[in-house]
Amino acid sequence: MVGLQAARPGLAIARRVITRSADLGGEDFGPVSEAAFMQARDRGEFVLHWGAHGLFYGIPRSIQSQLDAGQDVLANLSRGVLLLAHQRFAGVIVLQLTASPAVLAERLAGRGRETADQIAARLARSVDPLVAGLNVVTVSNDGTLAQTITQALRALYPVRG
Repeated sequence: MVGLQAARPGLAIARRVITRSADLGGEDFGPVSEAAFMQARDRGEFVLHWGAHGLFYGIPRSIQSQLDAGQDVLANLSRGVLLLAHQRFAGVIVLQLTASPAVLAERLAGRGRETADQIAARLARSVDPLVAGLNVVTVSNDGTLAQTITQALRALYPVRG
């Protein structure tokens, strides 16, 4: 996501709030306890929220001002909230990144957040198809980061003749 932002000035990234320890690294996120997350959710502090993989995730309401100003906002979402995002926000484009199982296994192992058994289970699970009616662009993420960024930007911002 940071690579897309660097290549496309003005593209904002929604900083997710996650019930994950800050020391697990990865993306820039707001770590919170489950109790704090539920309190924030109940106060309406998220425009979208969901649970997945034993954690809870939220997109802060603060992105609304960026959207209202016409700024594009990139958010890492769960499949389970894509339809709701589509209903709530005009012009949603789903950027679906795919990767071969071998590449995905290598990358998941490299993050160091899951055991080998958890990675195998994650790769073995069936993935439901995306909900019909979404504006979806699919990009292969098997190559280099630079290749993926180039493909993603071309898909999201096609040159119009």
